[in-house]
Amino acid sequence: MPEAIRATLEEDLECEFLLDCFHGLTDLDRRCFETLVGSDEPLTVDELAERVDRDRTTAYRSVQRLHDADLVVQTQVSGEGSGYYHVYEPTDPDEIADRMQRELNDYYAKMGQLIHEFREKFGERA
Repeated sequence: MPEAIRATLEEDLECEFLLDCFHGLTDLDRRCFETLVGSDEPLTVDELAERVDRDRTTAYRSVQRLHDADLVVQTQVSGEGSGYYHVYEPTDPDEIADRMQRELNDYYAKMGQLIHEFREKFGERA
């Protein structure tokens, strides 16, 4: 077994590892996601930035990565006058887990096919 796979399997993994593994999230992305999950209501980027103790621009970039990965939902809210703002909340955890399971199944099938091709190519040496 390659060292990279062996080392990963021997680590004490936690469920948060899945977000990093499947979506390439940073520590801040994960903190933002956990903050949104722990909130009783959707948050604006400003509210999120305050809770994770980062500036607005940094929090916005993190929220965009989460949104691009379909881990958070963005909702437009009408403000005073003709303005509006966005709030963010986590995507349903079951939906995220189902998507990760499908991706893992696809990966497993691809690796199985590659192993089959390996056997065919190198298994029978006459």
